[in-house]
Amino acid sequence: MRIPGMPQATEALPGAVPASIARVNAAAWSEAAVLARRSGCRLVAVWGAERRDRDAMLSIFAAYATEQGLCMVELPVAAANPVYPDLSGVFPAANRMQRAARDLLGLVPEGVDVDSRPWLRHGAWRDGEFPMRRDFGRTTPPESTPDDYAFVRVEGDGVHEIAVGPIHAGIIEPGHFRFSVVGEKVLRLEAHLGYVHKGIERRFEDFAVGDGYRLAGRVSGDSTVAYAWAYAQAAEAVLVVRPPPRALWLRALMLERERVANHLGDLGALGNDGGFGFALAQFMRLKEDWLRVNEAAFGHRFMMDRVVPGGVEVDPGPARLEELARQAHEVLREVNTLRGIFDEHSGLQDRFLTAGRVSPSLAHELGLTGLAGRASGQAHDLRADHPAPPYDALKVRKVVHQAGDVAARVNARFDEIGESMRLLTAIVEGMPAGDVRVALPRARDGALGVGWIEGWRGPVLVVLEAGAGERIRRCHAHDPSWHNWPVLEHAVIGNIVPDFPLINKSFNLSYSGVDG
Repeated sequence: MRIPGMPQATEALPGAVPASIARVNAAAWSEAAVLARRSGCRLVAVWGAERRDRDAMLSIFAAYATEQGLCMVELPVAAANPVYPDLSGVFPAANRMQRAARDLLGLVPEGVDVDSRPWLRHGAWRDGEFPMRRDFGRTTPPESTPDDYAFVRVEGDGVHEIAVGPIHAGIIEPGHFRFSVVGEKVLRLEAHLGYVHKGIERRFEDFAVGDGYRLAGRVSGDSTVAYAWAYAQAAEAVLVVRPPPRALWLRALMLERERVANHLGDLGALGNDGGFGFALAQFMRLKEDWLRVNEAAFGHRFMMDRVVPGGVEVDPGPARLEELARQAHEVLREVNTLRGIFDEHSGLQDRFLTAGRVSPSLAHELGLTGLAGRASGQAHDLRADHPAPPYDALKVRKVVHQAGDVAARVNARFDEIGESMRLLTAIVEGMPAGDVRVALPRARDGALGVGWIEGWRGPVLVVLEAGAGERIRRCHAHDPSWHNWPVLEHAVIGNIVPDFPLINKSFNLSYSGVDG
């Protein structure tokens, strides 16, 4: 896998994900970004690492999606002068990822108009302390309080600000939203997250390679199957092991059930936010039935800890699999009935249509990804573009809409439920026999592996490096919400404040996934 036009040699990585890595200098780092943009590649992630196998060295990484697969670029920098060329001028989505790398490792992007505001440093660490560095050992926070965050101000006659969060009236995760408005019209929205930074990437270093799936599955709980599968792919590449075919089909079964569960919940919440409480009652009834069958078949409502390196933890019998297929058929029938009610409800459609629109051109420019991206014409889905088994045999049909508004994101959910139900039936019918787990060999120090899975929200990336004694040296788990939170800020512009909950829910982004 190579960025078109990039002369640097790339090293192919083993595993289910078509991936490679190129180690470059500063000039080639910048050139790779420009070439990637020019050739239509997409930025997937930016993160940093302390190179503990090299004295006084750090590295900044970028991963790009190409037509052939995933191309990673690594730029080593000296810890004494940890600067590197900024990528946000080429890929705007790099901005917050770079800010997080600065907070965690002290890696400093240099370029025109670099955003140097902290992202995760809410007074937890003193200046000069970086929690992902080897010499960080303090566990108590400083006595000082953090400085005020430098929100961008909008000035003019009649402009005022509305500050919302980070503590909210509802039971949701913490995030601060600063609205600049005239009357009820939103001129600008700026979000600030990171209030519950958990130190997950540092915590990975306490695990053996074969055990890190448990932590990966808790990065963002509504995507536990996607994260665990991405981690398992990365671990299996590090360990050079292949899970049995039946395990892969069971993973796909769980992933599609996770997708359906989230779409059912979102459709109920979207109807409710549009003033249609009947939708919440009906969709939550369907979701609850769905989760109860999950528990009966897999032993956990959300299927947490069921995907493991080397296979899966549970193997439902033939009767359970038949029940899953039967439920898919029954729930789809009810979902189609509810879709007809949505389509004919003029008040609901009035709230959905044109609200929070992101045009395909803006979505492309800002890197909108996953479900929200496909609702704005970005036809990317790993299950179809780079289908890992068993998706190569299932022939996933992409769901793509062009309007980019709340209505498009609602319709995308309905369509994806229909496609997932088709896949679930095909998976049950095509399920191979055999074992569901293989024994794991020892991890080789320095081995690198990649996992890349299309979760319900979008592509989940896990990059894993093994260290000495089979421990994890570095694990970066990346949520698609990193790309989509900034686009939400653009989607709200020109809408009225009361429509923000509806627009926000239509994206339904993860706070936990970007808090880390």
